[in-house]
Amino acid sequence: MNIPNLITVLRVLLIPIFILLFYLPFPWSHLAASAVFGLAAFTDWLDGYLARRLEQSTPFGAFLDPVADKLMVAVALVLLVEEHANFWLTLPAAIIIGREIVISALREWMAELGARAHVAVSNLGKWKTAAQMLALVILLANPAVMNAWVLSGYVLLIIAAGLTLWSMLQYLLAAWPHLSTSVEKK
Repeated sequence: MNIPNLITVLRVLLIPIFILLFYLPFPWSHLAASAVFGLAAFTDWLDGYLARRLEQSTPFGAFLDPVADKLMVAVALVLLVEEHANFWLTLPAAIIIGREIVISALREWMAELGARAHVAVSNLGKWKTAAQMLALVILLANPAVMNAWVLSGYVLLIIAAGLTLWSMLQYLLAAWPHLSTSVEKK
């Protein structure tokens, strides 16, 4: 266990704290939940930076880092869909969560073929993540009452969903030669 891995584990441990804060019946609970989510999002960057800088990349970290990210985002989206209960948040949330399932399955399948590098993380994925995290921080900080902040969160989440679809298309196109080959029967 090294520092980057400990930071990744911390991100997973922040999830129940973030959920608890979200549901507390206090005026500051949304802001506190958003702050914990923002801290967790920052640790996503920090653990990767430290792993590269300190040359402490490990198979455990390579496994847990994307799992922690997906758990954190999926939990935030589920909480927000429940609270906002509208099309403008539910559709992007479904797209984002659905894309993560599709791409995770695709990466696993490509790894079995020894072609995992064809579906590596792209710069487009980084832009998608930035828009998504900013949207989630904004939406978590504000109750489900339409105002300029909530509207900006919706717009950013819709942009993130669009980038999500675009990046998924890129991954599928990169994997298509492997997906479209026929399997020889023996």
